[in-house]
Amino acid sequence: SWRWIFYGNLPLGLVAGAAIGWAVRAPVSTRRPVIDYAGSAALAIALTSIVLFTSLGGHSFAWGSPEIIGLIALSLLSVAAFVWIERRAAEPVLPLPLFANPTFVVSCAVGFIVGLAMFGSVTYMPLYLQVVKGVSPATAGMQLTPMMGGVLLTSIASGQIITRTGRYKVFPILGTAIMTLGLFLLSTLGTQSSTWLASGYMMILGLGLGMVMQVLVLAVQNSVDFRNLGVATSGTTLFRSTGGSIGVSLFGAIFAASLASQLAERFPNRAALPESADPMAIAQLPAALREGYLEAFTHALHPVFLSASAIGAFAFLLSWFLREAPLRSDTRADSIGESFAVPRTATSLEELETIAQRLARRENRWEVIARMAGRSGVELAPDEIWLLASVCRSDAAMSLDTLIIQSNLPAATVHDRIARMEARSIVSTIPDGMGQSVVATDQGRALFDQLASGYRRQLEHYISRWEPEEREDVAQTLSLLARELMAEAPVAR
Repeated sequence: SWRWIFYGNLPLGLVAGAAIGWAVRAPVSTRRPVIDYAGSAALAIALTSIVLFTSLGGHSFAWGSPEIIGLIALSLLSVAAFVWIERRAAEPVLPLPLFANPTFVVSCAVGFIVGLAMFGSVTYMPLYLQVVKGVSPATAGMQLTPMMGGVLLTSIASGQIITRTGRYKVFPILGTAIMTLGLFLLSTLGTQSSTWLASGYMMILGLGLGMVMQVLVLAVQNSVDFRNLGVATSGTTLFRSTGGSIGVSLFGAIFAASLASQLAERFPNRAALPESADPMAIAQLPAALREGYLEAFTHALHPVFLSASAIGAFAFLLSWFLREAPLRSDTRADSIGESFAVPRTATSLEELETIAQRLARRENRWEVIARMAGRSGVELAPDEIWLLASVCRSDAAMSLDTLIIQSNLPAATVHDRIARMEARSIVSTIPDGMGQSVVATDQGRALFDQLASGYRRQLEHYISRWEPEEREDVAQTLSLLARELMAEAPVAR
């Protein structure tokens, strides 16, 4: 029975849960979070009552019935209670200051509309394929595959392009336009349309959706503070899911009203017609009745997809208001790689160290050091900078033999570099019992501090959303990492 739709997902869920448990390593919490139970309950009540009155209104209950009026009142009261609770919660489930962020608001609005148009309209495609084209439920499901293929294609392609260019605003604009076109084309399907044509239209819809859904999440993640990154991401998904739930109810009411009107027009006496759009019952109708019923059915679907395309066009207009900010996880900058969602706890310091390690990976450290020296105005070769840093980090004079061993450079090269630096009064050599030692001069230490300050400013740019100027622990870690950049000798090129 229909229950196996859900039973079949249980083993998949178990596999997914096992994979998460094996692969995901959550950071150790340094404090006990304050869970916003009251806000979560108010939000759940608000969403449930909104979905119920949109689902049941005009169908199971009249819009003016006590049940629907009560659900509407409960929706308004629970939303008001949610706002009141969130203003006072220590750690709100959905912080209200997020709604002062234009990118978050636009992304949630576009996501809500995309969910409403997509889930609300595509729900009826399997029914169209079964009722009008006479295919089995399994075949109808397979013929939705082109839509998901389109989603996969453009979501992967757009991600690759964004990674290379750092620009993302164009994709929601193009995506909502293509989505709107796909929904409009679906509204033209009739009883004589081929299943291949329907699959092609669904693929166009999928191509548009793939450019929108994940890019909106990216835009939100790129615009909020790290402490709100997780809740902003889930908030965007929440609005899209809520739009889908309301869309199913809204378009269901449109379809039911349109089908009833079409059938009443074609069949004044509906005694011989099935009470619901049951594919098997419709297939058993006499040929004359079945043909008329299918015509009525397809005409009843047209307003659904036309309404969805009109809503999609509104999402297209809204997407132009999406602000585009430079990606803070720009992989083109010093090989820093992607940034992560970091809570404002000690784990953020661990993540900062991870970023610093990526920035100064052993295999690209020569390039990193050279760029940083140029930005900091330090006129030294990379190997000279490393030698200077090694000497400056030492509390006492450093043996020249030790420098040669640690540098991975020929002894003659190290002697030459030290001699050049000594000629510029950056270091001094002093005899010791077994040879020579090297010590940094005041000028050399000033150069090293200049280089470390430049690297610190660079790190501050990448973690600007952590507000390092307001966090003493982050500021101290930044200074430490800046001085430890060249703890290992770079690989010679």
